[in-house]
Amino acid sequence: MTERNLTMLTDFYEFTMANGYFEKGIGNRRAYFDMFFRRVPDGGGYAIMAGVEQLIEYFNNLHFSEEDIAYLRSRKCFSESFLNYLRDFEFECDVWAVPEGTPVFPGEPLVTVAGPMIQAQFVETMILLTINHQTLIATKANRITRAAEGRTVLEFGSRRAQGYDGAILGARAAYIGGCQGTACVLSDRDYKIPAGGTMAHSWVQMFDSEYEAFKAYADIYPDNCVFLVDTYNVLKSGVPNAIRVAKELEAEKGIRARGIRLDSGDIAYLSIEARKMLDAAGFEDMQIMASNSLDEYLVRDLLVQGARVDSFGIGERLITSKSEPVFGGVYKLAAVEDENGEIIPKIKVSENVEKITTPHFKQVYRLFDNKTGKALGDVLTVHDEQIDASLPYVLFHPVYTWKQRIVTDYTVRPLRVQLFKHGKCVYNSPDVEDIRKYCIREVDTLWDQIKRFENPQTYFVDLSKKLWSCKNELLEACRI
Repeated sequence: MTERNLTMLTDFYEFTMANGYFEKGIGNRRAYFDMFFRRVPDGGGYAIMAGVEQLIEYFNNLHFSEEDIAYLRSRKCFSESFLNYLRDFEFECDVWAVPEGTPVFPGEPLVTVAGPMIQAQFVETMILLTINHQTLIATKANRITRAAEGRTVLEFGSRRAQGYDGAILGARAAYIGGCQGTACVLSDRDYKIPAGGTMAHSWVQMFDSEYEAFKAYADIYPDNCVFLVDTYNVLKSGVPNAIRVAKELEAEKGIRARGIRLDSGDIAYLSIEARKMLDAAGFEDMQIMASNSLDEYLVRDLLVQGARVDSFGIGERLITSKSEPVFGGVYKLAAVEDENGEIIPKIKVSENVEKITTPHFKQVYRLFDNKTGKALGDVLTVHDEQIDASLPYVLFHPVYTWKQRIVTDYTVRPLRVQLFKHGKCVYNSPDVEDIRKYCIREVDTLWDQIKRFENPQTYFVDLSKKLWSCKNELLEACRI
């Protein structure tokens, strides 16, 4: 896919701050920023990381054109020396991120940027825009595909997405989260997300009869016959005509029709009755697909009601994450370096406890039980700390510290990878198919209690003793 220069897609205050840092002579001071989120959408137990590949594309293409410089000059609030700095801009930061497809939890640094203050501050908007959007959709897709209990889920939301990239990259994120395909052709062409589709109601309406519409489609696409049966009357017309054409297709070409799609009405009732009709006609292998403003709760309810649905097409409520359409990731300063290269931790304090940041340049570890392979909890440490898996480790809740668990016989894995070193990319993004498979494996390491849709068990995201002490010392220092 052709890379776009999105350098100017930023908030204006990134420029005012950058110019200010430059004028005060602190623009090259090394700073550390973390991107993290505070709460899982929909009250869920975890989120699914996505968007890293697009973040890499953005960093690789950071530069200012003469048109950009001319625009900034026209605002009459930036110095010429600063504009000259932008003209010769070269990205110099180190970047770490959690790999795409990884289950992640509140408070964990999903992306860390370390480098000259001007640069590390400037990339805030695009980091948030990129990771927030795709992580939101991947998380929603994972909820929906889990509700489907192994049935195929396809992303059908392009026409309801919030903009072009919302459709194209939303389909990518949905595939990472667990969907098996998309209706979006451009996502297939550019990102290899399998695209498919058959007919709309307009196809059926275009012909003099429903039978003729189905017959014409079977003649052109005999190997992909999925008939949309709710244009007129599902049980009196749609399913009977689908059966009639399916019989003719088998008799004439020896090909079995693939299925029918229900896009309106009482899906549970109609699917049960349609299943009876298809089976009685000898088409037990014809599948029933359901669409029509579905989400994880409706999918779950349909299955509880005994709906005979084999696959789902999910549109607007997936591609927009309609129930909670904002992933609240934030980007905060965690540390700076002094003139001697010593890292000085920084904290943001708030009366709202969840908005108090965790300071310092950090590492993130995930602990796995060796007997079950399940994740036990995550630990945030100071960057140079290591966890010795040969020793018992005490996991404790960083707020309710009396909640503790001693773990033994475990494996430790660093959660993040380095994307850029001194401004040069050192990471090869996996194929999206591999990311999707990785996501499935990683979600399987979570206990079922954490996967509940309502009131999931809280997953431990612990602070090492050293990091916890650092945070509390800074909090004490902020007392007035």
